[in-house]
Amino acid sequence: MKKFVTLSSILALTSALSTASAATTVDYWLWDSAQLPAYQQCAKDFTKLNPDINIKITQKGWDDYWTGITTGFVAGTAPDVFTNHLSKYPEFAANGQIVDFAPWIKRDSVKTNIYLEGLYSLWGRDGKQYGLPKDWDTVAIIYNKDMLKKAGISEKTLNALKWNPKDGGSFEKVIAQLTLDQNGNNGLSKNFDKTKVKQYGLLNPYDPNPYGQTGWSWLAVSNGFKYNDGLYATKYYYDDPRLAETIQWLTDLSLKKGFLIPYKDIRGLGANSQFVAGKGAMTTDGSWMIKWYIDNAKFDVGFALLPVGPTGKRTSMFNGLADSIWVGSKKKEEAWKWVKYLGSPACENVVGKYGAVFPAVNSGVNLALATHKKNGADVSAFTKTAKAKGSTFLFPITDNASQINSIMTTALENVFLGKTPAAEALKEANQKVNALFK
Repeated sequence: MKKFVTLSSILALTSALSTASAATTVDYWLWDSAQLPAYQQCAKDFTKLNPDINIKITQKGWDDYWTGITTGFVAGTAPDVFTNHLSKYPEFAANGQIVDFAPWIKRDSVKTNIYLEGLYSLWGRDGKQYGLPKDWDTVAIIYNKDMLKKAGISEKTLNALKWNPKDGGSFEKVIAQLTLDQNGNNGLSKNFDKTKVKQYGLLNPYDPNPYGQTGWSWLAVSNGFKYNDGLYATKYYYDDPRLAETIQWLTDLSLKKGFLIPYKDIRGLGANSQFVAGKGAMTTDGSWMIKWYIDNAKFDVGFALLPVGPTGKRTSMFNGLADSIWVGSKKKEEAWKWVKYLGSPACENVVGKYGAVFPAVNSGVNLALATHKKNGADVSAFTKTAKAKGSTFLFPITDNASQINSIMTTALENVFLGKTPAAEALKEANQKVNALFK
């Protein structure tokens, strides 16, 4: 039986081809490969709703990503939309490189009360808004279940640890107990040889930067330290003795006692890669890394609460990402449609189902928890901390972030390498940091 091509079918095909060729392509960048599949699905769903807009997603590693963004601003090659970070956006906003969403939010009656408390305000300043929240994170202990079991340490014990900078509390005792030398002696034994460590109790990320999100912030703040007086403050308190004794405790745990992997042995490879390679029993990291640990470790991974500090609380930095639009984009309205979709429950619920991060809306958080539970992982340590009153503190956002990063990274590296005592290095660094605001 012959099939005839009708005039109407030709016109329909011509119309479809015309629409496809006329579609606007919005370039979107992100740095986290673990989140790529979720956002590819969001892009697919978005284009179904907006067939005149295509989303081209590019994923780059952290360093290449920010180099590409900053050089792109100058060269005119930056993406239309990109995932932004709290340590970066104030400088971009001050330089007029990202779009203020406030007029569009008002025009389109965008609901901004759907996000977890505090996330939306992080991305605003002086009535302007530079991002719609997409996710949030806290920090917890990641541990090797097999190593804990062999050491006779229960998960209940791990979730009830206490810490102080004088003797390390029960947290240091557990770290010592989990540290083994080549003869099998642990750190509590008088025969322990710190020069021949086979298994470290803790693989701390150190984080020699102004924030110390996964490495030291949770210790210092639980000891009473605060970075500054709030969003866009013009004075830092890096000279606080409570920070110095925290940083010195970490350094001594490594260089004097041998329970913590030395900074010189970790700054190239990273604590996470050393952990999945079986070099240590515990590390600390953010909730955005949950899926990475589960996928890359060849042993059972657990997630536990951070220790309670001298203040009587366990504390974690509360951080969140958002998407921003480059002011040089020629497709701002299409880019804005995409940003609105990224920040909506429609996309954030998809992200939650993939389990890569905790979305900024509660429905997405619940879906992420359900996904991990289905896969046999209890990740409630992250959400319990987020929900506990007074247990989180905001990422310190101020001007002069690039210069502060340079100053503090140098100071902290010198401490962690044993070149300078913490109190001395931090006092000098704090003077340099605060001079930036004068």
